[in-house]
Amino acid sequence: MALPAAKFHDLKGRGVLITGGGSGIGAALVEGFARQGARVAFIDIAETPSRALVEQLRLAVDHVPVFIQADLRDAQSIASIVDRAAAAIGSLSILVNNAARDDRQPLEDVTEASWDESQSVNLRHIFFTSQAAVPHMRRAGGGSIINFSSIAFMLNMGEIPAYATAKAGIVGLTKSLAGRLGPEDIRVNAVLPGMVVTERQKKLWINEAAIAGMLEQQCLKHTLVAEDMVGPCLYLASDCSARMTAQTMIIDGGVF
Repeated sequence: MALPAAKFHDLKGRGVLITGGGSGIGAALVEGFARQGARVAFIDIAETPSRALVEQLRLAVDHVPVFIQADLRDAQSIASIVDRAAAAIGSLSILVNNAARDDRQPLEDVTEASWDESQSVNLRHIFFTSQAAVPHMRRAGGGSIINFSSIAFMLNMGEIPAYATAKAGIVGLTKSLAGRLGPEDIRVNAVLPGMVVTERQKKLWINEAAIAGMLEQQCLKHTLVAEDMVGPCLYLASDCSARMTAQTMIIDGGVF
């Protein structure tokens, strides 16, 4: 599927930071914002696919995306990473908190360590990255924070207790941040994707039977792919959604 053809002219030249931007949904977002003329920085722990993405876009966009390798589980380093990203692209007014990892684990196998690992990978960094981005958004006169949750926590999936908890928590965090930051013209919204079929998903969790089962539940009979998340995020980042905050946008083909 191609990226959205629509142009959001107010995004041109804007500073955008995307977490988990090296592959999957994150890579589609990096390309999508870069093709709008935005100045994009992205954080990822995986160096090889991230550098390949930069090279892929080098001659295709006005501003080559800036890759910063980092492990967002290290909460104490997040502020300096965000400052580095903002300096590299000149300003920061849009943050997309996309980084996540949907590990499966039976109830009986969950340990304190594995629980904490899931929260650090899927929830904790969203707060601290947002906290670090806010001073830059204040200097920019406002901004938009887009947090990736998931419909997974609404599906009663028994094999993802820690992940489901984190994704539900993101919705609560989104609303709290929206209440705090709204008076400063910083909007905070959440995107809840359905079953997005990425290479990682196909390799680890999703087979044709699972895809067919989800399509039966969807109103729209199209398999969701990473590019389907780009248009909604461009909208939430742009002035088109200037009066929208504390909201959850479900992009699942009509399951909910």
